[in-house]
Amino acid sequence: MQLVFASNNHNKIKEIQSILNGSIQILSLEDIGFHEEILETAATIEGNAILKANHVTEKYGYDCFADDTGLEVKALNGEPGVYSARYAGEQRNADDNMNKLLDALTDKEDRNAEFKTVIALNLKGEQHLFTGIAKGAITFEKTGNHGFGYDPIFQPENYTETFAEISSEIKNKISHRAKATQQLIDYLNSIK
Repeated sequence: MQLVFASNNHNKIKEIQSILNGSIQILSLEDIGFHEEILETAATIEGNAILKANHVTEKYGYDCFADDTGLEVKALNGEPGVYSARYAGEQRNADDNMNKLLDALTDKEDRNAEFKTVIALNLKGEQHLFTGIAKGAITFEKTGNHGFGYDPIFQPENYTETFAEISSEIKNKISHRAKATQQLIDYLNSIK
């Protein structure tokens, strides 16, 4: 099976391909000649995933899936949430985003957080949503150099390391994106 992944984020594409382990052939937006940015204007993570998937299906006619991910911090009433990628501004700089988040939590004892990924799949005229959540906590400082985004400050439940310190093999089993992607795989396998 071949599906378009509505993303030009090379880190996400690499991570999804690793999780899929060759079970589905993934085409990126670049692979189909789509080079513009799909504006994420929805008010929710689900809304942005749907918006991106629908844009590709409507414009190109491909079966595709799109994801959106947000980091939701309990003490900050769910922030940065849908604004995670541009929390510190439109430049989408991971270090700036992490620094802003760490500053916002300076006087907070509750550092519980969760990563949430929603995948919207458009397949044969139907849409399906898959949600993966990874619970954990925000650390007090950045550690590790694997992964991307907020990985250096997110410590998943039952682990003493951050996402940026654990191996990609482990992360690709326990992460929010891995959980949502596994649901996608299970669904695709169920309709073969």
